[in-house]
Amino acid sequence: MNVKVRAPGSCGELVQGTIDGQSFLITCPVDIYSQVEICTGAKPDQNNEDKLNAAVIQTLKYLKIVGYYAAKAESDLPIGKGMASSSADISACSQALALKFGKSLTADEIADIALAIEPTDGIFYPGIVMFDHIHGHLRQSLGQPPHMKILIFDVGGAVNTVVFNRRRDLASLNKNKEGEIRRAIALVTEGLKERNAKLIGQGATLSALANQAILYKPCLEKVVEIALQEGAVGVNIAHSGTVLGVLFTPDKEQIFAWCIERILKACPTLGFVRQANLIGGGLWKQEGDCDEWKISI
Repeated sequence: MNVKVRAPGSCGELVQGTIDGQSFLITCPVDIYSQVEICTGAKPDQNNEDKLNAAVIQTLKYLKIVGYYAAKAESDLPIGKGMASSSADISACSQALALKFGKSLTADEIADIALAIEPTDGIFYPGIVMFDHIHGHLRQSLGQPPHMKILIFDVGGAVNTVVFNRRRDLASLNKNKEGEIRRAIALVTEGLKERNAKLIGQGATLSALANQAILYKPCLEKVVEIALQEGAVGVNIAHSGTVLGVLFTPDKEQIFAWCIERILKACPTLGFVRQANLIGGGLWKQEGDCDEWKISI
């Protein structure tokens, strides 16, 4: 049976850092997707470092299935920007392969498969989660987000997440900002509980600014200043990527064009990517001849 699975990407993270040395991120899923379909008759190359190929190999191993399969992805997510392109591809691939054999993987099972390949975002978990993207020790649901709009900008360049997480100074730099991160977690957690976009934005902004000592984003402080002047609730970033998001409640949509113009004029090195919606994470499936997408996780 023909099966397709799609996974959302992200606009970076709402919060990222460490608490008592424990790495984590709070997901920021958006309605920009990667879609994966499984093809039969293709032998995976064990020496191929392609992440889809690795996902096929790891999933077959996990399911104890022998056979030749490959994955084909169609994605609207750019690579190396901190938008969870690899995590979306890997998670969608793993679930599509499982569904092909009449099985369905849980989010925890997909996390284990993905983490065996590389550090991963938790965008395949329903809602918003606090997730250990390095080892998977922490997997905590924080609930569904309120309706929020995100204007996504890019500072340029690309970041290799695997290389970033191998930095020798990363642990000490994260330790230095743990005070700010604790406050950011408290704000975002309360904001999700109360469906209060303002609290979520405040926590995200705090985490974004604290990360400047780890991966500096030119003009971030100016973007925050303009965003708040224009009625945004805050700014979030890809802590190991190049994008940043200006967070709004939907009622402010009429001033988006003006806000984008102001930011690009003040920060000409930035590029505007697109507008997106903050959503709850999870995977969707499309099976057989059905055109309807149904929740898979």
